[in-house]
Amino acid sequence: MPTQKRLSLIFLAMLAAAAAAFSLYTWITLSWSYSEGERAGFLQKFSRKGWLCKTWEGEILLSSMPGAIPERFAFSVRDDATARQLAAATGKRVLLSYSQHRGVPSSCFGETEYFVAKVQVTQ
Repeated sequence: MPTQKRLSLIFLAMLAAAAAAFSLYTWITLSWSYSEGERAGFLQKFSRKGWLCKTWEGEILLSSMPGAIPERFAFSVRDDATARQLAAATGKRVLLSYSQHRGVPSSCFGETEYFVAKVQVTQ
């Protein structure tokens, strides 16, 4: 019988170690950014989405020159104050400061790997 108790403790220890490793990996991917930058364009859509994990998701249209087909830039927002600024700027030209976080293990933090930290309405 002591063998079964020992196996149970080993299993629980391995389960706790896996949970700790997953938590550490998630923290690292959310804390350190792969790249940072700015994008400017017209805010086309911005909404709160998700079944269980509600996240703020948006999209701007980047136009390099008049007459060119605009490129779309999809992004996520984690801060409610920034989300309020973006909700008020729908349809306007905005400058977004973002950081890219690659390898985030869940869409509960955002559907994209680009997280907007600051917004400036330029129109």
